[in-house]
Amino acid sequence: MAAHAHETDIHLNNRAPEVEVVHSIDVQKNRIVYFNAAQHRTFLSNKVSRAKYSPVLFIPKFLFEQFHRYANLFFLLIALLQQIPNVSPTGQYTTAVPFLLILCVSAAKEIFEDIKRRRADDEINNRKVFALRDREWTETLWQRIVVGDIVRLVDQQPFPADLLLLSSSEPQGMCYIETSNLDGETNLKIRQGIPYTAHLVTKDDVLSLGGYVECERPHSNLYEYIGTIYSDQAESYPVGADQLLLRGAVLKNTKWVFGLVVYTGHETKLMLNSTKVLLKRSTVEKVVNKQILMLFIILIVLALISAVANQVWTLRNVKNHWYLGISDANPTYFILNFLTFVILYNNLIPISLQVTLEIVRFIQAIFIQWDQDMYDEKTDTPTVTKTSNLNEELGQVKYIFSDKTGTLTCNVMEFRKCSVAAIKYGDNCESSDRFNDASLVQNFTKGHKSAPVIRDFLTLMAVCHTVVPEIDPDDPANIHYQASSPDERALVLGAKSQGFVFAGRSPNYVTIQVFDCEERYEILNVLAFTSNRKRMSVIVRMPNGQIRLMIKGADNVIFERLREEQHYQNKTLEHLEDFARMGLRTLCLAVADIDETAYNKWSVIYHAASTALTDRENRLEEAAELIEKDLMLLGATAIEDKLQEGVPETIASLSRADMKIWVLTGDKQETAINIGYSCRLLTPGMKIIKLNEQGLDGTRDALRRYASEYGASSQKDSLLAFIIDGETLKHALSYNCRQDLIEILIACKAVICCRMSPLQKAELVTLIRQEVKAITLAIGDGANDVGMIQAAHVGIGVSGVEGLQAACASDFAIAQFRFLNKLLLVHGSWCYSRLTTLILYSFYKNICLYFIEFWFATLSCFSGQIVFERWCIGLYNVIFTAATPFAIGLFDRHCSADSLLQYPVLYKTTQNSECFNAKVFWIWCIKSIVHSILFFWLTVAMLQHDVAFQDGKVGNYLFLGNMVYTYVVVSVCIKGGLESTAWTWLTHLAIWGSIACWFLFLLVYSHMWPTVDLAPEMVGMDKYVFSCPSFWFGLILIPTMIIISDIIQKALQRTLCKTITQEVQERELLNQSPANFLRYPSRQYTEEDIGVFVSPSDDPHQEHEPHGYAFSQEEHGVIEQSDLVRVYDSSHPKPSGL
Repeated sequence: MAAHAHETDIHLNNRAPEVEVVHSIDVQKNRIVYFNAAQHRTFLSNKVSRAKYSPVLFIPKFLFEQFHRYANLFFLLIALLQQIPNVSPTGQYTTAVPFLLILCVSAAKEIFEDIKRRRADDEINNRKVFALRDREWTETLWQRIVVGDIVRLVDQQPFPADLLLLSSSEPQGMCYIETSNLDGETNLKIRQGIPYTAHLVTKDDVLSLGGYVECERPHSNLYEYIGTIYSDQAESYPVGADQLLLRGAVLKNTKWVFGLVVYTGHETKLMLNSTKVLLKRSTVEKVVNKQILMLFIILIVLALISAVANQVWTLRNVKNHWYLGISDANPTYFILNFLTFVILYNNLIPISLQVTLEIVRFIQAIFIQWDQDMYDEKTDTPTVTKTSNLNEELGQVKYIFSDKTGTLTCNVMEFRKCSVAAIKYGDNCESSDRFNDASLVQNFTKGHKSAPVIRDFLTLMAVCHTVVPEIDPDDPANIHYQASSPDERALVLGAKSQGFVFAGRSPNYVTIQVFDCEERYEILNVLAFTSNRKRMSVIVRMPNGQIRLMIKGADNVIFERLREEQHYQNKTLEHLEDFARMGLRTLCLAVADIDETAYNKWSVIYHAASTALTDRENRLEEAAELIEKDLMLLGATAIEDKLQEGVPETIASLSRADMKIWVLTGDKQETAINIGYSCRLLTPGMKIIKLNEQGLDGTRDALRRYASEYGASSQKDSLLAFIIDGETLKHALSYNCRQDLIEILIACKAVICCRMSPLQKAELVTLIRQEVKAITLAIGDGANDVGMIQAAHVGIGVSGVEGLQAACASDFAIAQFRFLNKLLLVHGSWCYSRLTTLILYSFYKNICLYFIEFWFATLSCFSGQIVFERWCIGLYNVIFTAATPFAIGLFDRHCSADSLLQYPVLYKTTQNSECFNAKVFWIWCIKSIVHSILFFWLTVAMLQHDVAFQDGKVGNYLFLGNMVYTYVVVSVCIKGGLESTAWTWLTHLAIWGSIACWFLFLLVYSHMWPTVDLAPEMVGMDKYVFSCPSFWFGLILIPTMIIISDIIQKALQRTLCKTITQEVQERELLNQSPANFLRYPSRQYTEEDIGVFVSPSDDPHQEHEPHGYAFSQEEHGVIEQSDLVRVYDSSHPKPSGL
């Protein structure tokens, strides 16, 4: 590279001081990483953190989040107003102290939950890897890895940072990596070091490496990387994405690799694809915020009315009541009086609500974690709640966005069944988990008429593939198969289990052992799989010299290439349909014998196509068409992409709860569709819309066409499925197409998005969250799912085999997808029902008591005088009515767990916010105002005449206040029990214990002064109240009236317009099945709603499912499959890498 003018000259003399090389480097645009030398600048640490807070920013960030709640802003204002002298009728600290307590409790909970996140991060940051330090391989923590380190990783080890591949144990510096954690693809990908570094197979070789790497600055594109290696001999070597090993990927089928760290920590592509952590707030909290704002406006109006009324009364009575000194009132008296009434009425908004919610949510989270039904014994993994603030959101979920690999599937392929010569194998009991049908081998060994076909079938399984065997030198019988396609590995293992063992590979031959007899097949050509061809074939020379084409592929491409006379085609097609109904991935196997002369002619055509400089791919496909014909069908294989336990049942149950389930995956379209059928997300008879367009214009036209055809029929039971790939989605998310896309998506019952990047997943979730205004849930187990987990209202991480990245970033972490069923249908419903009832009840009890101050103001000339003693006001929420909300929030249960699981239709009650919305909220508020009228004015009516006591005193305002206070406490506590649907002994303790606390408090508080300098005006109040007959008469009359009115209202509602939840409650009490009433003609519920799931195989009108072919393999990788098999020789030992 020629030297020219530049800003900075770097002199490389780290390895060979006598050689000085000068290069022009733009350090502002590119990154420079030196081999075996100190870096010239400091790069970002490799430590990653998904914690919500940092020690420095905790207080401002916490306060910012807390004061998003209007209630906290309001109480801060009240606490400040109370500090103004002679303004507060309730003292200076009656709001400030409880408010500070609330903030402290909230802060403690946030700190506790953030510590859990940090511990999860520490588990990742403290993983270990070998790095070259001080000329030795040193075990180093991930968080201490820095840019410029050379690291050594072994098989099954995840990459700690973004690495530039230098060399590996495999030929030509190749290695296999699994990227399902990044893009969701199940097949292994091949990466290859460049020839300049591929020969570095020992520590000394690596230490001899000099020079540097110049590469682009960090960016989020997973599939792009541009760099150049400059040696200290002034030579340059280009490197690209084929040499980049990304953090989040895992090394597979490779003994070891050496890699140079180029990006670390939050600059890795994985972390750059993670969205910013949002401060999530529940929908219930947002609704409460709005209603608090309305209550605040009402409070201001009441305070204004009271201040004006006081002003009017003062003007009218300034002469008649001169002894009150009101003529000397300051001109600012109106403003101060207004502020007095604002403080007086501030308790209409319950200050204890926030701390009650925080504590209840925290304990609810513990209950969720204690649920044994959501504990995975195999991995010893319980359900973990990371953010208890979102418990109630679990009860309102409408859209579920799920990853595929590792979330729905186990990412394990098993050879399950096959059809050979029109005979189906694998239907026996022993083949329930994997193929174990002895009749296949018996038919072969005992000379069954299909024996020749069986031999050809199993030989094809053992020969036609790109798998590489690795033989254990200590145990030659132990063969480990390296495969970029998990499907191919499953087929090779399936052949091995039947006695056809793939034993060795060399550049030109494949060796198999057939019942311990060795056979060698010369590999003449490999016609690689592509998504267009949907097949893969090899041309071999048999041991007897015959040239044979062996081919496997999708049924439709194989059938159309069969010769005319086929004995097994119809029967094989029947078996394929059976396999497809079970959700198995199928391949058809066929062979064709080729004449030597014909092969030689074709070989010339194929060679010309393979060396063509233009349109090579199409010419190769055309050449393959010439040879892949006149096939003889042998049969079909069926591979199971193992689903996690209970996935189909969970999806069916959640669908009956009116949740729409979307699969967002980075995997191939065919693979995703296969899983869609096997997990019953896609069902027979469902109309599938596939959208695979390359340009913006084509995408826009297709979306408009589909939107006009299906958008108008957007019914919740429409049997539409929409399948789109990431490239098309990129155009569909543009401004011109977005509305049509949303219209189609909403109309569909199922959606599958394929080949998506992590950012696209997050963008789609955000789109639905913002445009549809529905509660979204995202669930995944890989690092590629972090973005959508953080973008959704609720993020669920699956603690799976792909690592803990998703679990660390989630709001809830579960071990299995099936646990989502109980988490949503049971805990979600319970948490939502409990918390919304708690909120409504909290506002009810506060308005009941504190609205009485307004009624008393009408008797006290709007003077601002309080009718209750100030500490009684403060302790109302803290002691006397505190336990009942906790009992509701923790122990209430509107339906049993069994009913909620069996009848998912019950979930719709909470999902549709039928129990909590603006209408319900204000009905409760109006009811509480009416009750406050009864409490106050009925008591006043009983005390029409002054009450005389033995000491000559008469009933004063505090006597009236304590009577009313007692009636309110008794009534609201019993009201709490009336709103509970599950009375436990703790519920009884909360209700009757709270009432007893008030009476005990009144007894003690009335005798504290002068021993304690507190409340002298309350001295002897217990004697006056308890000795008054009117008090006891009112204690029976007034609470009874209040409670009876509520009972009558509930009875009428249950008689005239009973809800489905109330129906189920009554059936549970009578020990009757709720399914009976759901089948009444007057009830509009289907069998699907009540939990009777009709199997697709039982439907006589079902359509046949497409036969999903099993082939998951990287296309157009760094090394073509046809070349890959030529570089391996399993008979040669591999370097140790030490």
